[in-house]
Amino acid sequence: MLKVSRRAQEIPPFFVMEVMRAANEREMAEEAVYHMEVGQPGTSAPEGALRAAEAALRDQRLGYTDALGVPKIREAIAKRYKDYYGLTVAPERIVATTGSSGAFVLAFLAAFDPGDRVALAAPGYPCYRNILSALGIEPVLLPSEMSDRFQPTPALLDQARKEGPLAGLIVASPSNPTGTMLDTAAFRDLAAYCGDHDIRLVSDEIYHGITYGRDAESVLGFTQDALVINSFSKYFSMTGWRLGWMVVPEDLLRVIESLGQNLYISPPTLSQIAAIAALDCAEELDGNVARYARNREMLLDALPKAGFESIAPADGAFYLYADVSHMTNDSDAFCRAILASTGVAITPGIDFDPERGNRFVRFSFAGPEETMVAAAGALHSRRDR
Repeated sequence: MLKVSRRAQEIPPFFVMEVMRAANEREMAEEAVYHMEVGQPGTSAPEGALRAAEAALRDQRLGYTDALGVPKIREAIAKRYKDYYGLTVAPERIVATTGSSGAFVLAFLAAFDPGDRVALAAPGYPCYRNILSALGIEPVLLPSEMSDRFQPTPALLDQARKEGPLAGLIVASPSNPTGTMLDTAAFRDLAAYCGDHDIRLVSDEIYHGITYGRDAESVLGFTQDALVINSFSKYFSMTGWRLGWMVVPEDLLRVIESLGQNLYISPPTLSQIAAIAALDCAEELDGNVARYARNREMLLDALPKAGFESIAPADGAFYLYADVSHMTNDSDAFCRAILASTGVAITPGIDFDPERGNRFVRFSFAGPEETMVAAAGALHSRRDR
């Protein structure tokens, strides 16, 4: 019998994709479906990006670029750090990548060795731990609580270090699935803790730009030793273009360049051209965020009336993470039942927390306002039955 990688077989599925498949099957049967399962903007790329891509398709030979990206995009992203955060970042430290997913692979390969232990909060984005496991790196789940805003803390790191040294920590602020953010003092404390204990900090900043009430802060305001990962998928509404970026400490830059050359050759050329233009489309993109804010406010009012009363403080992103332990102890079966009875597709918490996610679900409010209103009504009607 031919060999199949044991390590690869141990990687679990991404449950949100399973939910989406079931929802799509329901749609094909011409039954009502309200998509709240996938963290994907309901809007297309901004108009400026589309025009730039169309011109490039007609006028340019779209060949390979440098593995780190074309100089113009690295310069444009550096300018964004100055304009948005007030931070000076050398363009030479910026790396364009094949989505944030490609960035995580490069970051983890560059910073960690097989057998290293890397901490991350649970609940958290499942692909962090699954990519780490696929690379032979041990994910160490920090059991964060609502009182911690579902974020890592020095106390949780102290507990994890009792079991062995930590090589890294992944932080996401705003977070998927909870939408919570670290405040300035907490972020500074985590950066200092990592510096004191030789822990490489990886900051996922993909939801920056999508916040409610206050702006997100980059880890670069607290340390230059961290790896920063971002993408054009969420705020810029360019998921299918598969373009992300990293801000890389100087000691990892050459390593990441060599890895990129061998693993990907270069990020997509057309997407880089479009993304340069997207960086100048703030007015249109902020209009998308205003819509997310309206969806958020409506759902924060409607969901408790439908029985979803305990929701994490959604500071940013476009998710609500709700405790449903008073209704179920099996979030997967619960989400299937919700889809079957109402057409509302939501994601079971087991995607984000394999130990405690059986009592949580995630709602995405990135879709059209009319879809969110209809979904809220369907959930409320279910409770009344």
